[in-house]
Amino acid sequence: MTQTLENAVNFPEEQHFFKRGLSWEQFKAIQASFENVAGVRLFYCEGILEIVSIGKPHEAIKCLTGLLLGQYFLEQGIEFFPSGSFSQVIPEIVEYQADLSYCFGTDKAVPDLCIEVVITSGSPIKLQKYKLMGVPEVWFWEDGTIEVYCLREQEYEKVVTSELFPELDLFLLNRCILLSSPLEALREFRQGIQ
Repeated sequence: MTQTLENAVNFPEEQHFFKRGLSWEQFKAIQASFENVAGVRLFYCEGILEIVSIGKPHEAIKCLTGLLLGQYFLEQGIEFFPSGSFSQVIPEIVEYQADLSYCFGTDKAVPDLCIEVVITSGSPIKLQKYKLMGVPEVWFWEDGTIEVYCLREQEYEKVVTSELFPELDLFLLNRCILLSSPLEALREFRQGIQ
């Protein structure tokens, strides 16, 4: 029997803190005070500050997802430009970092795809921050499943398959993310996409 990550690891809940009604200047001051604090991310969206602690399970899922997608892009011959979790900013309005972000075909200012690993749900700015940046497709790995959202007429619609990669078996991808052995996950995923 294959052991899955969700069975092997007891996910500690991420800590979330929200504060509404903050100005951009207040956000930047708070952000500066967290500059040397490891394992904490700060997001700002239209007056809402979100502070999230990031633990090892989060990072393990993020890294494995990136490895699996890299394998898929290589196998399919897809030109991709990973930009990781760089800060995406519209001054005075929004600043956030997706866990993974990619441009396809050419490198662009706004990623074609952003992926967020969510161990503890409940963010009031979950999709809004991406909408303000105009990111065409957003994936959330949450509660052990992948949710895909596509931007249509300034609103996100939840869909069952990626519009960027309609041939990608998201069920296979998710199953491999949940395996406790990254090597086993990569082997199974490679076999499944060939």
